[in-house]
Amino acid sequence: MSKNSIKAIVLDDKLQKKGDFDLPQDYAQINSHNLYLYTKSYLAALRENVAHTKNKGSVSGGGKKPWSQKGRGGARAGSSRSSVWVGGGSAFGPRGNRNYDLKVNKKQKKLALQYALFEKAKANALFVVDTLEIASGKTKEAAAVIKSLNARDTLVVKDLIDEKTFLAFRNINNAYLVEASELNAYVAAAFRAVIIEKSVLENIIKEG
Repeated sequence: MSKNSIKAIVLDDKLQKKGDFDLPQDYAQINSHNLYLYTKSYLAALRENVAHTKNKGSVSGGGKKPWSQKGRGGARAGSSRSSVWVGGGSAFGPRGNRNYDLKVNKKQKKLALQYALFEKAKANALFVVDTLEIASGKTKEAAAVIKSLNARDTLVVKDLIDEKTFLAFRNINNAYLVEASELNAYVAAAFRAVIIEKSVLENIIKEG
């Protein structure tokens, strides 16, 4: 696929190809570094700051001076909980107060998502439907949708998730259902294929 022809695959109600959806030409000019920065920020935000070591003052014991200051011919020692002693506190260990947050501005977030969708379109793995709804709520029908796309795993994007469709997709291991408000560049890039409602994609392009 050339940069002059960036197209998503449009599917009909029976999930058969019925045409193409043109993505904006400028999507091809987006720098992949935007996706890298957003992914790094997204994963950093998920990181739990649990690493914590005890310093000399936090380790119990050590209140008594081990031996006299002078007279024994050895080095001075003020506490058996010094960091140079076995069982002592850590001198420069983590204290659970590190901030891992990385700032990414709104423009970079939009560019990252646009680039992720562009990459899916290049791989013929961006599918557009008018609406995707499993009215029966049956997992079997949702699984058939995913199987028809012939991808290892699929991100399903709806404008609003109805209860029946949620029930149909929730137990499928190789599919992840999200609403438009939850869509971001990381999840779009993480899956091999994306099937998205037309109104959602049009809104992304409009806001771009």
